[in-house]
Amino acid sequence: MEGNSQSIGDEFIYRHSDMHYSKHRVIEMVAGKKVVWLTLDSELKFVKQADEWTGSTIVFEISEQAGSTLVTFTHEGLTPEQECYDTCSGAWGFYVGESLKKLITTGQGQPDL
Repeated sequence: MEGNSQSIGDEFIYRHSDMHYSKHRVIEMVAGKKVVWLTLDSELKFVKQADEWTGSTIVFEISEQAGSTLVTFTHEGLTPEQECYDTCSGAWGFYVGESLKKLITTGQGQPDL
């Protein structure tokens, strides 16, 4: 990851080998409750329309449920009609459901599949 993501207006780039590039801007942040990223640019080399993510938003909402922390993740604009949907949904499942959870509970995530 290149850049910053701690404040509204911060921009950062994420790359996964030569297969995925995306540039994001933090557009909403409520401490301990919500973070929203706008995808400014994207290039997914494994699909025909490489910029499928451009213009989409990535939302993390944090709440308390029955004494536990609940993280709700939504990638708004990633739809089943898009070629990357199955692959990208599976990757998000890993990053949010496994790597992020491990980072929160142990201090060490798994940043790349």
